[in-house]
Amino acid sequence: MPAEPGTNSIELPSAYFDFPMSNAMTLAEPIDYAELICELVRKRQQTSPKRLGEPGPDAGQVRELFTAAAQAPDHGLILPWRFVHVSDAGRQRLGEAFVQALLERDPDATAQQRSEARAKAARAPFLALAIARPHDDASPEIPPRERLVSLGCALQNMLLLAHAQGFGAGLVSGQAMESRALRDLFRLADNEQAVCFIAVGTVAKAKTSRVRPSPVDFVETL
Repeated sequence: MPAEPGTNSIELPSAYFDFPMSNAMTLAEPIDYAELICELVRKRQQTSPKRLGEPGPDAGQVRELFTAAAQAPDHGLILPWRFVHVSDAGRQRLGEAFVQALLERDPDATAQQRSEARAKAARAPFLALAIARPHDDASPEIPPRERLVSLGCALQNMLLLAHAQGFGAGLVSGQAMESRALRDLFRLADNEQAVCFIAVGTVAKAKTSRVRPSPVDFVETL
């Protein structure tokens, strides 16, 4: 039962539908939420912004995505990260920042390279920059690693919910994250770092899922 783009639905395991109806069974059968979440996690995959098109999430779904981010673990509730949603009006400014970031690295960049850098800002209907605050004077006891883990959890919450909403989603970074042009555009404080963009939209062309590692590959017992 595939998800429809832009709807609050996910693909349910076939076991939920492959059963005989009986007098003892009602339409109010309890849902195995653990299995449902496992299915959602297993089927999530990275989707490049180049493969994300319209429709994108509507205003209500965007709010749900950011609300999901707020549920991330956050030691001390210091909110060591923030997001900047790139509006349609902001895409042109972002495109010019990408061009300037390219020129910072390569002053001799060709017109074609500048055009390609500018075009990146137009990809995916929903785009937001994830910004981390690895340290601050107000909460010096919370180390950078915990702050970055918190942001990672916020991003994963958003990715999973976007998938549940019927969209594709992915994270994208690159050398522009370190550029002065991007820092200036998003008005980053000295103790803030641009980490990545999160992009959400309807998958234009699906790709085969990559083989993921098995727990035996990364779990040991002490």
